[in-house]
Amino acid sequence: MASNRLYLLDTNVLVHDPEALFSFKGAQIGIPIMVLEELDTFKGETSDRGHNARQTIRHLDAFRTRGSLREGVRLDNGALVKVLFVPSNTGDLPVSLSLDIADNMILLTALDLKKQGYEVIFISKDLNARVKADVLGIQAEDYLKGHVTPERFYQGWVHIQVPANSLKAEFPPELEDFAQEREMTLNEYVLASSRSNPYNYKVFRYLGPKNFISVFEPNLKWPLQARNPQQLMALDLLLDDSIQLVSLVGPAGTGKTFLALLAGMYQVLTSELYEKMLVSRPVIPLGPDIGYLPGTIEEKLHSWMQPIYDNMDFIVHTINYGRRDVSAYESPAYTGKRGDRNKKKGKPPERKVDALEELIKKGKISLEAITYMRGRSIPYQYILIDEVQNLTPHEVKTLISRVGEGSKIILAGDPYQIDSPYLDFSSNGLIVAANKFKGKRLFGMVFLESSERSELSKMVSEVW
Repeated sequence: MASNRLYLLDTNVLVHDPEALFSFKGAQIGIPIMVLEELDTFKGETSDRGHNARQTIRHLDAFRTRGSLREGVRLDNGALVKVLFVPSNTGDLPVSLSLDIADNMILLTALDLKKQGYEVIFISKDLNARVKADVLGIQAEDYLKGHVTPERFYQGWVHIQVPANSLKAEFPPELEDFAQEREMTLNEYVLASSRSNPYNYKVFRYLGPKNFISVFEPNLKWPLQARNPQQLMALDLLLDDSIQLVSLVGPAGTGKTFLALLAGMYQVLTSELYEKMLVSRPVIPLGPDIGYLPGTIEEKLHSWMQPIYDNMDFIVHTINYGRRDVSAYESPAYTGKRGDRNKKKGKPPERKVDALEELIKKGKISLEAITYMRGRSIPYQYILIDEVQNLTPHEVKTLISRVGEGSKIILAGDPYQIDSPYLDFSSNGLIVAANKFKGKRLFGMVFLESSERSELSKMVSEVW
């Protein structure tokens, strides 16, 4: 590495990852004074941005015990960190760029360093700031620690094609060969389909060396079932109480929220594996909390939780009034006697499920804002966090750490639709969590790729 190379860190890099200060081994790291000013404005926030700003400031304060930040402080990894002041000569900055904007002052600092002979590399997660740096002749790069591209992220399943005859066996012989050739991940699925007919398939879950289990449609005794192999995988994870953390990732209309709610209702109301189901969503478009909407907390949440209400209404309506495809002898009322079977024939069992409002009143389901989940311990509950792509890694870590004894948490979201201006595909909490827990015994993930919402919804994903 060239001795005159200097990495100039933008504010958004430190807000994204306070540990970025330790990520440039043996290099010179420059922190413009304007970055400290911006961190100072963020430190009082209760958001993740405020937390990371405070953590960065703590690191810098600890560095002072080693020497002068103005002269440069040497870290254990050999890096030299120094705080840089804005040059008094602003003539190098084009007149069209306002000095009232912090980003432009940082770029002016970069220009001055370049004039001094440094090889400056501006590190920023702000796309527009990188574009402006390039126009000014400054080398600019994204901060890519832990970066995951949309093409290479872990999807939780792989697809192999086998001869149709192989699918007649309990386990296709190609399955073990495939596991030996490719390094499989614990709880990863294999979709084995016929080479001649993609609709002839079997699904298997990998549990360790030479150990696969077959995945079948769960018998919920409700007129609802998986519509594609990935939904079958998702239900397998959601209904397995040994898997305590599940990530469901995919575009709109693939059934992430629907499947999570369906499995949650079944395990709370029928199998009674959990005492209640807790559902929460981030409120990114409304600011730091839900205070900007009129009404009580319950009234505000009703507006923000409308997608949850829509899915729950559909599930309840289908269970109560949908097609009756469960025969009488499969109902609990059937005793196994032939006479009972004949007597019950044509009289489907009652499967009345209360509406969402009633379930909330009975304490079986609660809808809560993420804002109020900090500091809690949540035991014996089925926890669904929706739209997780709008949460930071620290926020997701905080939520997962709230999971108490006997609870299960599901993270659902679409990393292709991020509303937060500080997150992207690789830095959002949904993808980071999946990358962190990949291969762990208590974790499973499924990427759902097929829209099941409507023909029009499918067409949107194809043509837009």
